[in-house]
Amino acid sequence: MFQPLRHTLARNSRKRLPLITAGLAIAVVTSLTGCQTLNDNRKPFTLKQLAKSEIDMVTDLNLQTVNKLSRNLLVKLYKLNPRELKKAPPGMTVKKRINQLFSYPRTVRFSELGDYYSTTAITRAFDPEFNGDRVFALMVGVTGMIHTSYNFQNEFFMLDSIDHQKLYNSARNLESVAWQINHKKDKNNELLLISNSISPQLNEVNLSTERLFSKMIALQDMMAMIAADQNNRTINKVVHGVASTTFLPI
Repeated sequence: MFQPLRHTLARNSRKRLPLITAGLAIAVVTSLTGCQTLNDNRKPFTLKQLAKSEIDMVTDLNLQTVNKLSRNLLVKLYKLNPRELKKAPPGMTVKKRINQLFSYPRTVRFSELGDYYSTTAITRAFDPEFNGDRVFALMVGVTGMIHTSYNFQNEFFMLDSIDHQKLYNSARNLESVAWQINHKKDKNNELLLISNSISPQLNEVNLSTERLFSKMIALQDMMAMIAADQNNRTINKVVHGVASTTFLPI
């Protein structure tokens, strides 16, 4: 006689789990970006929010946060590699690069890179024979990879779904990018891109770009776990070394 009750409790626990996960996700995102992200930038209620579940709201928040970190990464890399912007078309600025990568609707093809996008653009950035703007190529790759992992969407609603494996694979690919940026060199044994700086005052290395990558990886991994839990699926955690230059499919 207790069996139906046990099944009912099991069903209810599965229904509650996404809510618990959602609360944990918001706490993690807040810890990575600062409390002001949720408190100071609170937007007024809109009717479209009625078409969103708690998981949709978490997905939106996660995507917004990863995009913000990506913008910070782009600005940081241009500060460390000013020579790269000089390779861009005349009149190009960092602000214009931000608009190219983050304006809506998103651009997924850039003639400047021969229409390379996502992981293929990243390979251009680390190709010693490439003579273009490496920071732009890298960030077209990074932002494209993230955009692809979210089904090329900028916002999520109740009927939308998200692929946990794509999110997981994008996190592993970001690990690979973080490794390559610190190890890929040209024929003169010089790094293709500088990602860390040394503070003359403190005589220590500034690892701010590595911290940005770490936060992005953590957020993508967290979103992969939430999506897998929501869909009752298991993430295929393939063996993929950090030093691998072969990217996982997204």
